[in-house]
Amino acid sequence: MPEKPGLTSSELGTLWLTYQQKTMILRMLEYFIEKADDEKAKNIMVDLYDEIDPYVEKITVIFQNEGAAIPVGFTSEDVNKGVPKLYDNGFDIMFIRLIKEISMALHTLNITMASREDIIMIFKDLTAITQKYYNACTQYLIEKGMHARPPYVSMPKKVEFISDTSYLRGGLNPLTRKRTMNTVEVANMFHAIETNITGFQMITGFAQCANSPEVKKYFTKGGEIAKSTIKELNEVFLEDGIQTPAVSGGNPTRSTVAPFSDKLMMYCTSLFCSFAIGGNSLGTAFSLRNDLSVKAGVFIKDIFEYAHEGAKIMIRNGWMEELPPMEEREKLI
Repeated sequence: MPEKPGLTSSELGTLWLTYQQKTMILRMLEYFIEKADDEKAKNIMVDLYDEIDPYVEKITVIFQNEGAAIPVGFTSEDVNKGVPKLYDNGFDIMFIRLIKEISMALHTLNITMASREDIIMIFKDLTAITQKYYNACTQYLIEKGMHARPPYVSMPKKVEFISDTSYLRGGLNPLTRKRTMNTVEVANMFHAIETNITGFQMITGFAQCANSPEVKKYFTKGGEIAKSTIKELNEVFLEDGIQTPAVSGGNPTRSTVAPFSDKLMMYCTSLFCSFAIGGNSLGTAFSLRNDLSVKAGVFIKDIFEYAHEGAKIMIRNGWMEELPPMEEREKLI
């Protein structure tokens, strides 16, 4: 038996995706660090960069030892630190916080698909780093007054059990009364609004500076989808008399010069789409009010179609790296 087993297909695939994601984050951090005008925000991003960077090298070494090709990912060609600021101060930490949310989900899932101890330790370490900087970003935004907290609620004095199936109704029939959302439903909806606000700011900046007219049009469409989603979810909150999220700062500037390549911005948008589909799926799974599940289902469909359109653009432009395929047995035979 070899001292260390070879990489499984799952381990190869998850490491490949992690390499692409981390090289993207490093390139974006390089720009945000260069443009930071708040010392505390800059320190958070510099420390994060220093902790992530060695793991790109660790993954590279694993691939080399296994005789596997190294993904291209994102390089110095995908970032231009010398251009004007694309976003107001505050967006950098809002964006990094959201990226850390995505990373937490990915690393936790990746651990469950690994069996080799060194691979498990990589994802375990990355999970710890991600949690650390998610908290640092959150506390920074609270300190600066740029973090919207979910609404408060009166504490329950006793436990109640659902006694009527009308609890599942959500107003699909305009003649029936729908119940007020429960706290878990509010949590998922609030999170969806919050992430769409940051996504809207991000993609608006991308639309301003994209070089390709096709990509610019695609980002503009994405901004409209995010805006529509925010509007619909805010209306649900207002119907129940619940305060809607409001985030200050982090808006795009007037700059139209791209700090990132179209390839990087398209990949970043694709990553956000995958996260949004997963988030809406989770919201659907934990919502018992049928109108909320229907809304989430529509959002998933719209985002999936938008992501599919983006994939076609990336393929046409040669920007989408193919994941390592399994052997095609019929061809080999």
